[in-house]
Amino acid sequence: MPAVVLVGAQWGDEGKGKATDLLGSRVDAVVKFNGGNNAGHTIVIGSGEQREKYALHLLPSGILTPGCMPIIGNGVVIDPSVLFEEIDGLEARGVDTSALVVSASAHVIAPYNRTIDKITERFLGNSRIGTTGRGIGPTYADKMSRIGIRVQDLFDHDVLHAKVAGALELKNQTLVKIYNRKGFEIDAVVDELASYADRLRPMVADTSLLLSQMLDDDATVVLEAGQATLLDVDHGTYPFVTSSNATAGGACTGSGIPPTRISRVIAVVKAYTTRVGEGPFPTELLDAKGEELRNAGAEFGTTTGRPRRCGWFDAVIARYASRINGVTDFVLTKLDVLTGMDEVPVCVAYDVDGVRHDELPMTQAEFARAVPIYETFPGWHEDISAAQSLEELPRNCRDYVQALEDMSKAPISAIGVGPGRDETIAVRDLLD
Repeated sequence: MPAVVLVGAQWGDEGKGKATDLLGSRVDAVVKFNGGNNAGHTIVIGSGEQREKYALHLLPSGILTPGCMPIIGNGVVIDPSVLFEEIDGLEARGVDTSALVVSASAHVIAPYNRTIDKITERFLGNSRIGTTGRGIGPTYADKMSRIGIRVQDLFDHDVLHAKVAGALELKNQTLVKIYNRKGFEIDAVVDELASYADRLRPMVADTSLLLSQMLDDDATVVLEAGQATLLDVDHGTYPFVTSSNATAGGACTGSGIPPTRISRVIAVVKAYTTRVGEGPFPTELLDAKGEELRNAGAEFGTTTGRPRRCGWFDAVIARYASRINGVTDFVLTKLDVLTGMDEVPVCVAYDVDGVRHDELPMTQAEFARAVPIYETFPGWHEDISAAQSLEELPRNCRDYVQALEDMSKAPISAIGVGPGRDETIAVRDLLD
């Protein structure tokens, strides 16, 4: 079975972990291919009193599926202290994490990158990007500047010392002379990073080779994105984006799997739209209805706890995600959150300075001025959480789903009607 890519179709928090979990025991490996601990997946297992919620940040969602190999790919940036904290938290709850594999080529978040991230964001003031301050961006910047620290460097003291010294030669000048902050001691940074080596070493492998061998053996591999399409550094709402490629193309560079291995691209889209951080958001609701969506959908960041900005479904963005990623299947999540509304608006196009745009405007300046053009659909009040098929959904609910599918330009193959594993309607087999 060739590889399957799983991405977010909006600004993140769409429920990608639930979608990965939906594939279940048929998946042999789940690879996180981009990002770091600046985003999270929330997965709910069980029902009723047995329901348990897991918040994952660095770890792939496959860590919760017995028999599935969770892999952190080379495109991820890793804070070892956060990784071990997350592993320890899962182990304390009885989750076996021994199958975890980490790419030797993944980059490591050094302590100076966390500091620079926080200082820079404060320095930008009203022009801030809205980062989580966890050092993600500066670590990717080091990677592109060829002064980054990789996982494999932690196992060679001389190499590690030389790389840290090289990075700090400029960074300490910046911290001291521009930001009036104390610089970092080379040996202290080296000692901290080297302290993770012994525990990390058994997990580390050439993951590109490992994945190639698994695919040759007809394994099913899911390539799981952090963040989402509109946060992609190239294809998102730049500069209010993340520092990596969160679209389907990033799955290849972030895992070492060639595009000829990929057979399917699944995009997860919420039944409404949310965003965390700064940047334009055409359908954002700044009224009581937005607060209602936030509370009904528990829209607070998995990693930061920040309230998410909420708005109506944006079909322009969904079409864009379908085109950029080559989406073969959409997974629609949180449909149940809309239950109880008399009517549900959908953004079908934008008005930009009096001109209708059915597709995303070419420039970010135009996108920032976009005013949503809405089409309104009748709502529903029936509880849909127990529905197991499309036919069991209320007529108005089915009509809403069909309209979103028609506007989004790709089939909706699964529908989330609640947070639990079993609260999903499978319309089409995602692996068939």
